[in-house]
Amino acid sequence: MPKRILIIGGYGNFGRFISGMLAREQDLQLIIAGRDIHKARSHAAALDTVHPAESVCIDIHGNLTEALAEVVPDIVIHTSGPYQSQGYDVARACIGQGCHYIDLADARAFVAGINQLDDAAKARNVLVCSGASSVPTLTSAIIDAYISQFERLESVDYGIATAQLTNRGLATTAAVLSYAGKPFKTLRDGKETSVYGWLGLRNRRFWGLNKRMLGNCDIPDLALFPKYYPTLKNIRFQAGLELKFLHLVLFALSGLARIKLFPPLQPMTPYLLKIARLFDPFGKDNTGFFMDLKGEDDRGHAKRLLFEIVARHGDGLYIPSIPSILMAIKLARGKVEKRGAMPCIGLITLDEYLNAMRELDIEWRVVTDSVDIT
Repeated sequence: MPKRILIIGGYGNFGRFISGMLAREQDLQLIIAGRDIHKARSHAAALDTVHPAESVCIDIHGNLTEALAEVVPDIVIHTSGPYQSQGYDVARACIGQGCHYIDLADARAFVAGINQLDDAAKARNVLVCSGASSVPTLTSAIIDAYISQFERLESVDYGIATAQLTNRGLATTAAVLSYAGKPFKTLRDGKETSVYGWLGLRNRRFWGLNKRMLGNCDIPDLALFPKYYPTLKNIRFQAGLELKFLHLVLFALSGLARIKLFPPLQPMTPYLLKIARLFDPFGKDNTGFFMDLKGEDDRGHAKRLLFEIVARHGDGLYIPSIPSILMAIKLARGKVEKRGAMPCIGLITLDEYLNAMRELDIEWRVVTDSVDIT
């Protein structure tokens, strides 16, 4: 019998890619879900699957429990953000139904707090996996792959250069604006220090791209990494818009919001997104990522390792979707023994992640001590 995979938001930006990739798996039965049953049916009908995909109307704030009982999924992938404004209703409903749960959450408190469901998930023998996305799954996988080269890993400095033409969803934009001008904690010199969303302006050149302006972003890693990697003294994550003008506008508005001279930006998401799209003729669709690891080697000497990614032709949009695809396949094939509720850390290796991206227009490299080793 094929495993039944329910994808909530299955016709959205991330859901379409996830369902398209999982459609290749002969032992899976896909169910496309969302609030618009017509979109769900249309996308389900368009998928080329061995077992015809089903569709169902699900409102995560409404008929969720009843719909799960009717559909009876083995695994649920929850793609409908923003998670910053959500509780754990979907995860709890999945536990109640007795099915595994995976989400693409990038909200710090949401992912870091998922372990409060651990006892309930273990009691039903299911896995509740939060943050199956670029952060913290890819970022922790990079650290895990190279941490053995360090006697002490003391600093991680990393960031994303976004693309103007990448398909920007309303939920994703709302998520990144939720902390604009607001304080959040990160490690600085071994102490928790407050920084402010989209401030901390700096320039950095990205491999395969150009110089980008960057600003502080709040992600689950900032809460999780000090626990998983206790030798760390400094953690900095930033992101930047492709067009400098738009980044400077976001920087300025965030600064004004910080000192209460401008209202919070998140409620303005639909209007700010429309304004940003007016500048699409000046943008491209290439994105970049870097993670700079610093510490000491086994001889007490300073050691540095730099991991970089460049994604072209809009394929950077798909990188956050990879972990949910891999986790769904692993669970369906019985390759994951862990049960309980946890962030998606240590469940996917860097090699697994990179192999899943090989058919996309994405390159990566590793540089250590200024020497390219790949």
